[in-house]
Amino acid sequence: MGHREDLLAGAKRCLLEKGWSRTTARDIVAASGANLASIGYHYGSKDTLMREALFAAMSDWADEVQASLAQDATADGEVTERFASGWSRALELVGKHQAMWRAQLEAVMQAEHDPALREAFDRAQPEARQALVGLFHGIDGREVDEETTRVLGSFSMTLVSGMVVQQALNPGLTPDARDLIEAMRRILGGGPPDPSA
Repeated sequence: MGHREDLLAGAKRCLLEKGWSRTTARDIVAASGANLASIGYHYGSKDTLMREALFAAMSDWADEVQASLAQDATADGEVTERFASGWSRALELVGKHQAMWRAQLEAVMQAEHDPALREAFDRAQPEARQALVGLFHGIDGREVDEETTRVLGSFSMTLVSGMVVQQALNPGLTPDARDLIEAMRRILGGGPPDPSA
């Protein structure tokens, strides 16, 4: 690996260990074995390097989602079965990658004051939504059309974003697949079940 790759690997490691806002350029240099000037030479700034590190870590998560899809036995099951399987896998993978999701939450909060970071998140949205449709519906996200991405992908993104925040605050209150399916049934059916029935 060259200095550029070493810096990216070091920044990813710092991002996962220290988070978005606590990582300094000196931390990255120490983790990568590169020198301070090489950050500016290869990336222009620490912020640019951190953005690349965050999106590389998120890409690693997406790759794991794809690998999980390839092993899913419920891809041909009914809608609720596929959703339950996808939500369970999402919970597992979010739990496994808590450090990355915490760093992402920090970065999202910074994006309001960092136009380049906000733009990077905007560019990543369509692909992320496609991947989530794949996760929850047992199909390859690359085969999802634009309208499905807009409707189902946006719904899935909203669910996962809420899950990430809930997992960060109190994992015990994060609903499982069964609870979410029941909530959707109640919403679509007009309310809670009649206790006298």
